[in-house]
Amino acid sequence: MQYRQLGRSGVRVSALCLGTMNFGAATDEETSIRMINEAIEHGINFIDTANVYGRGVSEQIVGQALAQNGKRDDIVLATKAVANMGEGPNDHGASRFHLTRACEASLRRLQTDRIDLYQLHIVDHTTPIDEILETLDTLVRQGKILYIGTSKWPVTMIMEGLALGERRGLPRFLTEQPPYQILDRSIENELVWMCLRHGIGIIPWGPLAYGILAGKYRKGQPLPERGRFAKAKPDDRRLTPAALDAVEKLLPLAEARGCTLAEFSHAWLRQRPGVTAPIIGPRTMEHLHSALKSLEIELTEEELAKVDEIVPPGQAVSDFYDGNVHAPLRKAIEQMR
Repeated sequence: MQYRQLGRSGVRVSALCLGTMNFGAATDEETSIRMINEAIEHGINFIDTANVYGRGVSEQIVGQALAQNGKRDDIVLATKAVANMGEGPNDHGASRFHLTRACEASLRRLQTDRIDLYQLHIVDHTTPIDEILETLDTLVRQGKILYIGTSKWPVTMIMEGLALGERRGLPRFLTEQPPYQILDRSIENELVWMCLRHGIGIIPWGPLAYGILAGKYRKGQPLPERGRFAKAKPDDRRLTPAALDAVEKLLPLAEARGCTLAEFSHAWLRQRPGVTAPIIGPRTMEHLHSALKSLEIELTEEELAKVDEIVPPGQAVSDFYDGNVHAPLRKAIEQMR
């Protein structure tokens, strides 16, 4: 297993991060715990979850697994807050009121005394950035969290947080968790450069584009009965004709390599500049084994150039980044009318 520095910190994390969004939902508890144990056995020391995954169920499973195997202190444990956890007006957001309670609840579910990386899951457009960072500073000083990060934050807001933190001596964002994969390379236009320049680790989610880059959806073939896009409409912004065309061109590259398209796609992402550790989100043991196998693949310059011809740098044929990062900003602007 290769280990990399997490942002500008001294922490070293595995080149793959185990994502647990499926745990307790698509993946039962027993299989989830087996998956955690096997990932650790293969050298993965970075686990990512969130309070909103199953409304706490994923965190509970992760906490139980680490309590049973005694590996908590060997793991860099990341979770997230801000997303909606209830029906009340303050059951979401990045206010001091909500974040403080959310952190305490996550600590209980994870059966731990601290969260190694506490991430703001989505942008809260209503809470001032100074309140957010001051709250996180309090949690750091209390020893409840060690590092802070963002997820799906636009560059301008990350920079605002960095500037305020430097001016006021508040915690510094260590990581950003954006959507990034071969079919949507939008973060290469600005975010990657900013992260490299300021020592922010990139932890991409959705490396297989919800199954498109696993070859699950093929051009001219009916949609499978199960899957994210089982009921996709012709105007879907992710399962686009251009994305399916790209899959048909990528498959021969993977076949020439003697690997699956999923393994090829994981390997490509792991080799991208600025990327610390792609977040794999296995639903089955087979998915986990495939992701681990991708660690054995180092793509050549020729192969990387061929990918660039199919989906050029900075371009997108499937919308993950804009829909998750810029669309909410546009909506917030419209609400200010």
